[in-house]
Amino acid sequence: MIFNKNTAKKTAEVLLQVNAIKLSPKDPFTWASGWKSPIYCDNRIILSFPPIRNYVREAMGKHIEKQFGKPDVIAGVATGAIGIGMLVAEYLGLPFIYVRPEAKGHGRKNQIEGFVEKGQNVVVVEDLISTGKSSLNAVKALKEAGVNVKGMVAIFTYGFDIAAENFKKEDIILNTLSNYENLLEQALETNYISEKELKALSEWNTNPSEWNIS
Repeated sequence: MIFNKNTAKKTAEVLLQVNAIKLSPKDPFTWASGWKSPIYCDNRIILSFPPIRNYVREAMGKHIEKQFGKPDVIAGVATGAIGIGMLVAEYLGLPFIYVRPEAKGHGRKNQIEGFVEKGQNVVVVEDLISTGKSSLNAVKALKEAGVNVKGMVAIFTYGFDIAAENFKKEDIILNTLSNYENLLEQALETNYISEKELKALSEWNTNPSEWNIS
């Protein structure tokens, strides 16, 4: 669920502006999964643009306080959300931790890096939601550490049904600054894409694993 329409529209605008999101229905990308995709998203790019990263951290920080109240700790999901998670924690004046995909095989063998205590309230920051699997893996690690996960916020979601199902099954509230629907609206409004390209992009989102360029 997006926080609100204005934030979704503005976030889509800035992500397109710095090419954090690229739309290319005529020459699709190939994801690691093998899926052909007319969209590629790398939100880490915003860290290189101070005005935009500041906009994202402030939008996230304000919406976290409004939605969840002020938590005890902000947790970023490694590696994509470490940077933005730290910025949000700094904005809110809160401690920051991050969660690896799995525990290290050496040293202290941590999966959670940083200091957090059992019973503390944590909001998880993520950069991008696709199926939600890796994001929810981080939530699982935090719960196993005995902390209270109040919810998750992300910059962008593709809006796949499987992601909604996964978050519902784990009873985790997910809010995002923007989503695929608002991205397409913004891209069409600014002539980034044509009506024909909009059709192809919409078809992909309905069935991404089977989509082929026509």
